[in-house]
Amino acid sequence: MIESSGGNRRNTMVNLAAFVVVIAGMKAAGSLIVPFLLALFLTIISLPLMHFLKRMKVPDLIAFLLILILVIGLWMLLVVILGSTLQEFTRSMPEYQERMKLLISDGYAWIRAHDIAVDKSVVDSVFDPGKIMKFVTSLMNSLVAILKNVFFIVLMFAFLIIEASGIPDKIKTIRHNKEDSLSSYNAIIGMVNRYLGIKFITSFITGAMIYLGLFYIGVDFAVLWAVLSFILNFIPTIGSLIASVPAILLALVQLGTLDAFGTAVLFVIVNTVVGTIAEPRIMGQRVGLSSIVVLLSLIFWGWVLGPMGMLLSVPLTMAVKIALSENKSTQWISILLAPNSELSKFNPDIS
Repeated sequence: MIESSGGNRRNTMVNLAAFVVVIAGMKAAGSLIVPFLLALFLTIISLPLMHFLKRMKVPDLIAFLLILILVIGLWMLLVVILGSTLQEFTRSMPEYQERMKLLISDGYAWIRAHDIAVDKSVVDSVFDPGKIMKFVTSLMNSLVAILKNVFFIVLMFAFLIIEASGIPDKIKTIRHNKEDSLSSYNAIIGMVNRYLGIKFITSFITGAMIYLGLFYIGVDFAVLWAVLSFILNFIPTIGSLIASVPAILLALVQLGTLDAFGTAVLFVIVNTVVGTIAEPRIMGQRVGLSSIVVLLSLIFWGWVLGPMGMLLSVPLTMAVKIALSENKSTQWISILLAPNSELSKFNPDIS
């Protein structure tokens, strides 16, 4: 009994050490892993279209070329929109910085006029317009840099989409044609595809509504903020908040307090309608992860893989959860990751 307990502890320590080594390796190789993950998830999204074209008797080569052209076209369109508008925004930054300095000075004067004791150095450090604008620009530049890595991503995507049709047969062969050989594979592909598909639609709707609202208000670079809202909407919990900050700041320095307030209300309404009401109804039980796990996965994958890890945090955690549920020795981890509504699947006594 004592030897068995000691062996279990040693196994646990070895597994934890292996986990740390794997995560350290992923963090070190992030520049290679991120493009691969993007290509992998693009492949998962494209599989239904590939199967549809095959059912329509389209030859494999033609179907492959059609999907490749579609992916490259959409990708390049996104790069062109972000790249061109970001250049214009960068050229206009000095003007916006000067306006923000004036606003901060007026705000500090108002505070002093009302006999409120505030250290000016603290105000300047917190509301430094240079830091704020540099943060916005660096965020956009990091997204554009990832999108510009199109050759490597498309090359991997092309090979993955070619190999995708043979993966089920390989899994069956590895698992000796067991009846449930493809259960994990089908579950991962199905849930990730469903999540990314619904998220793409809701993110597109979010971006379109933000564009129309900002265009009506008169905020500069409405297309840029709409595309940013579309991309960052894939980040759960905080993505929409991050996307709203630069647009609200720009509305403040360009148009004034009232229009900045209107811009903030626009983001709140759009994200409430789409993110809080529409998306949960469409997605049903959402992603099969508890709320705290979604938040922790956002922090963890963001730390390991950077901004793109935050974008892909939910589908990555979903895949890990499903894979862990297939092994009895790791099923307990899958149970911890699941929301309370799914506990009945593991324990029938829980209603």
